[in-house]
Amino acid sequence: MRAVTWQGKRDVRVEDVPDPRIEEPTDAVVRVTSSAICGSDLHLYEVLGAYMTPGDILGHEPMGIVEEVGAGVTHIRPGDRVVVPFNIACGACHMCDLQLHSQCETTQVRSQGKGAALLGYSSLYGQVAGGQAEFLRVPQAHFGPVKISPDGPDERYLYLSDVLPTAWQAVAYADCPPGGTLAVFGLGPIGQMTARIALHRGAGRVIGLDPVPERRAMAQRHGVDVLDPDAVDDVPGALVALCDGRGPDAVVDAVGMEAHGSPRGTMAQAAVGLLPDAVARPLIDKYAVDRLSALHAAIKAVRRGGTVSVSGVYGGEADPMPMMELFDKQVQLRMGQANVRRWIPDLLPLVEDPTDPLGVLDLATHRVPLEQAADAYALFQEKKDGCVKVVLAP
Repeated sequence: MRAVTWQGKRDVRVEDVPDPRIEEPTDAVVRVTSSAICGSDLHLYEVLGAYMTPGDILGHEPMGIVEEVGAGVTHIRPGDRVVVPFNIACGACHMCDLQLHSQCETTQVRSQGKGAALLGYSSLYGQVAGGQAEFLRVPQAHFGPVKISPDGPDERYLYLSDVLPTAWQAVAYADCPPGGTLAVFGLGPIGQMTARIALHRGAGRVIGLDPVPERRAMAQRHGVDVLDPDAVDDVPGALVALCDGRGPDAVVDAVGMEAHGSPRGTMAQAAVGLLPDAVARPLIDKYAVDRLSALHAAIKAVRRGGTVSVSGVYGGEADPMPMMELFDKQVQLRMGQANVRRWIPDLLPLVEDPTDPLGVLDLATHRVPLEQAADAYALFQEKKDGCVKVVLAP
């Protein structure tokens, strides 16, 4: 089969690789019909290469048609159309019982001290082959895959794999009061859906911040007020001024380690990227310094007693945090990988609704054949041509 493989920093290629097969009774094999490129894929493309091996298959936002199932898989069968969550969970362990599927004890990557294994996401999270390919082996398929309607375009359902549950959890964790104001830092795919979901769930106002004009324009189409952070000298001050001098009730950081505005973080990431993998891995794991400008701005902007919800991925363990400000303002801070299956009952009726209340059909800006993945990665990373979301079609 053909698949998108990682070969080095900013170097992905579509190559011939062996077809996947059933290896465990709880496996399934899915013929992929669509697979999206996620902002987290850019972390592998750019700064987390030390945990990658040339030939690793990328991608954790797939959907398709079931081709084959193991003896232990009974809720889906060949011919069913499914969306595959990005985290691999058993559905039966203690953490899964708590609906913390991203912490599944069956698939935890204990050798790296990490939570549940993820599709297509480096040795840090299990080195499981990803879904930017013609076919995908799905571990723990007795629980993970979500059966969907055979009708409707893929993009009505595709974002159930990651984008929608991540955004829904970000809003749930932000706990914005009804009629309150939520600010969203970053209007990439997660930020776009976070803003829309917040309005759907009763926020009175959502303010989205992003320097890319096309992203701000997309958010405005869905009732979001927007702010160009590059156009103001003091981003937290501007947000406070927009919210009666108090600041927003809650803030979502949907940016993470890709945040701009921190020369120190940029230099540290670049320097580590030049080191041999064996040297770089412990530095990233224990001493990495992320670009924290977006997170620090979120903390400064949120009103006293408010909540900061972090959905953007950070990788460092030595990041400086403004602890005095967090304590003094009585800020609640919540974060974590999305527990995909927990939020599916809330989301599936919304994506099935023909009125498209979350605007899922207005997110992808680029739909390209799998063979053009290398160009699509570069386009997405450089934010060119109005690129907000890329969907690959095998």
